[in-house]
Amino acid sequence: MTATHTTERAVIAKRVDSGTADTTEIRDLARAAGYDVVGEVTQTRTEDPAYHLGEGKVTRLSNVVAREGAAVVIFDNQLGPYQTYNIGNELPERVRVIDRFRLILEIFGQRAQTRKAQLQVELAELRYELPRAEAKASLAKRDERPGFMGLGEYDESREEDIKKQIANIRDELESIEETERHRREQRRESGFDLVALAGYTNAGKSTLLRRLADDLDVDENDDLHPDLDTTAESEDRLFTTLGTTTRRAEVGKREVLVTDTVGFIQDLPHWLVESFKSTLGSVYHADLVLLVVDVSESVEEIREKLVTSHDTLYERNEAPIVTVLNKTDTVDDEEVRRKKDALSSLAPNPVAVSAKQGLNIDDLAERIDHELPDYERERLVLPMTDDTMSLVSWIHDHASVETVDYGDQVVIEFEARPAIIEQSRAKAGELVGASA
Repeated sequence: MTATHTTERAVIAKRVDSGTADTTEIRDLARAAGYDVVGEVTQTRTEDPAYHLGEGKVTRLSNVVAREGAAVVIFDNQLGPYQTYNIGNELPERVRVIDRFRLILEIFGQRAQTRKAQLQVELAELRYELPRAEAKASLAKRDERPGFMGLGEYDESREEDIKKQIANIRDELESIEETERHRREQRRESGFDLVALAGYTNAGKSTLLRRLADDLDVDENDDLHPDLDTTAESEDRLFTTLGTTTRRAEVGKREVLVTDTVGFIQDLPHWLVESFKSTLGSVYHADLVLLVVDVSESVEEIREKLVTSHDTLYERNEAPIVTVLNKTDTVDDEEVRRKKDALSSLAPNPVAVSAKQGLNIDDLAERIDHELPDYERERLVLPMTDDTMSLVSWIHDHASVETVDYGDQVVIEFEARPAIIEQSRAKAGELVGASA
């Protein structure tokens, strides 16, 4: 469904109810999708039901498209099916019309590498297409056949096909999610705490992941977890991370798995968020969530993003949330303090870091250790046998060992997650029973 556009020329269009239209983000999104932005048309007015823009502005848009030789118009708005159709009919022949969410789906489609990511993109595309298929059916009944540059050719069986495909994809995603739930439990039983990175795209989550996992040998991690993606790239571009990327890190005495997830983006419609709920499973089921924000943005922007992030996370999230104010290397200390105060109601006691330069990462590690579930202490007295040596080795791999005394018996003292304590007691019980 999704194509890659490396050379197509695009004109940006945006309407706002009041104020001045800012096209910075939509230009970035267009470039991320591979378009060459060659012009823009903006308007401040209430939405026109038929054309979104006023009719005069649509004529102006058509003229700019013709003058610049553009192949596509990208709206930084959500267009209804009939608006898309009407605008397309006013533009030069063979010029496509896409809105903000169609553009985001194109980017997602280009970045989707795993089967799960590809399924989620396909699900979102089908949900996007369904109302347009319904609109084409309605227009066809009135003998109005939408052309290719509007909504596409009409196929009377398309609606039912879309609904069947959506059902099939949901079933396959549920199967993948079940496998992932099983993996999460295995990792907890192996002694790992699960930490998830969340936040808006381009906040620096991938860079922070690399910084937290700096001591990690990647090949070693791949052997342990062959299902995991390679470390996310750290680039100044939107949607670098589409799937989830997990790496192991040492935080104090703990072995932690840190997962980077798809970035949030403003003004996403419900159907698009819903399509990517599967990706957010690693956030919802973590032991701790690090909500990463770009401290160089304005207080208003950060506040708006925190509110949206909390709305998304609190729906199903069970873990504590720590806000990380990233990119402190781009602002001075006074600005960081001012923003901490201004955002205290939404982000109490945040941690300010520069993932790029490694500033304050130790403080963040201490905070992670503090916020994760408390370790329990245990002392086991075991018979001196070969099987005991195997258990001692297992405890070293899965817990933080304080002392081991070897004599007539083996006495080991350690700290670990409650699940590891339970497993060690069960294994010890079997050893003692076997030696009795």
